[in-house]
Amino acid sequence: MRQIFYAKVEEAAATSSSADKDRREKKDKQPQGLFAARKKLYVRDVKGFFDNWRWIFVWLTQIVFYGLPWLQWNGRQALLFDLNEHKFYIFGLIFWPSDVVYMTILLIICALALFLFTAVAGRLWCGYACPQTVYTEIFMWVENKIEGNRVARMRLDKAPLSANKIMRKGLKHFIWAVIGLWSGYTLVAYFTPIRELFLETIHFTLSASEVFWIFFYGFMMYLFAGWMREQVCKYMCPYARFQSVMFDADTLIVTYDVKRGESRGPRKKGINPREQGKGDCIDCGVCVDVCPTGIDIRDGLQYECIGCGACADGCDDIMVKMGYPKGLIRYDTENGVQQNSSKMDIVRRILRGRVLLYTVVLLALVIGLVYSLGQRSVLKMRVERDARTVARVVESGMVENVYRIQLSNADEKNHTISVSAHGLNGISIKGVDKVELPALSTQTLALKVQVDQTKARTAGGTSGTNPIEIHLTPLDFKDDVLSEKTIFMLPKQD
Repeated sequence: MRQIFYAKVEEAAATSSSADKDRREKKDKQPQGLFAARKKLYVRDVKGFFDNWRWIFVWLTQIVFYGLPWLQWNGRQALLFDLNEHKFYIFGLIFWPSDVVYMTILLIICALALFLFTAVAGRLWCGYACPQTVYTEIFMWVENKIEGNRVARMRLDKAPLSANKIMRKGLKHFIWAVIGLWSGYTLVAYFTPIRELFLETIHFTLSASEVFWIFFYGFMMYLFAGWMREQVCKYMCPYARFQSVMFDADTLIVTYDVKRGESRGPRKKGINPREQGKGDCIDCGVCVDVCPTGIDIRDGLQYECIGCGACADGCDDIMVKMGYPKGLIRYDTENGVQQNSSKMDIVRRILRGRVLLYTVVLLALVIGLVYSLGQRSVLKMRVERDARTVARVVESGMVENVYRIQLSNADEKNHTISVSAHGLNGISIKGVDKVELPALSTQTLALKVQVDQTKARTAGGTSGTNPIEIHLTPLDFKDDVLSEKTIFMLPKQD
């Protein structure tokens, strides 16, 4: 019976699909220009499970974005990218330009995480956490509160110019501009300490670059989230173009159940659609009205789909009103829809080889990064032999080589460091035995290393290059000894 049922449904779906195909072919035959004027979308407000999750991420992302600059750590801003001083402060960690390897690893982790999430559940980032989606959601909420629902906004746009229209439009754009400028101000606060930025603002001493970035970021947010919206996702975002290569038949995507929904058509509530040869889709168009990019999910997966689930919420609401089961539009896999798989079967297929490989590599990188940061020394040293100064014999009869040592202290407290040389018998350092290294500073020392020729040659030293090591030992934590290899030049014997 089940096979007979699905055979009838597929037959009905084929009829509907044929009509849809004719409609699309007719549309495709229409002449297409190089540019199509944007048709403004009036997105319908929707409530539901996925809408709740979108707003959870809106609140989480904005609390983090607007709140972090005010968080203090050891008397300074917890998260600060000080470009002038070439230092990045991330809570208790301080990074220098030489730590670019950590940034590289972090970017690789982010990229791999994106691949993993996409392979599992499609464009989750786009639908819930992307700044374009988040701020578009906020701007649309403002628009809905000021101008009204979808129908009210359409009427307002068609209405002639009036005081009410000017007031509503003006208030909406004013709030959009305020949100944009405040966001730009917050962005600059990640590069200039926010307390200093606040003082500069009230005293009108903001630098030209700070003013530029505040207004530039604010304007771009106002433009992208207020005016362009879906245009950014459809035409400007590169992720929309290459996402399909990361999808497969077992990727969770927002999908329309064709078997259950076709053939679509209006009907009265309480009538069994199967008796009329119809599916559960009543062709109400709500799934299109609530879509932030204006697509029809019933036409199949399209690159414009950001996976937000708004169409699923809208359709579920209609299904409840009609007395039908939810899930006509839902998160599902291609195989799951075709094979009518259970949730457990879908989960088992999600945990496939590619996903497990992404997970293992991602975990390995994260663990490696955490371990490397844990073993990272706050003190760094770089030794270069002064090539301009050849090995020379000084008055005492000792052979002297000169080195340039660059020291950096990435700690927020001062350190006293002892300097020593090793590798040749009779080796010593002239003039310097301890170095005071202030917090968050760099120093360059000219280090004179001397060797007693007689002792060195007796212990195996040879004319020419000899390997040595320069050691730096912090006096407050002697276990953390820095060592750098270099060479010492011994002249030829007469």
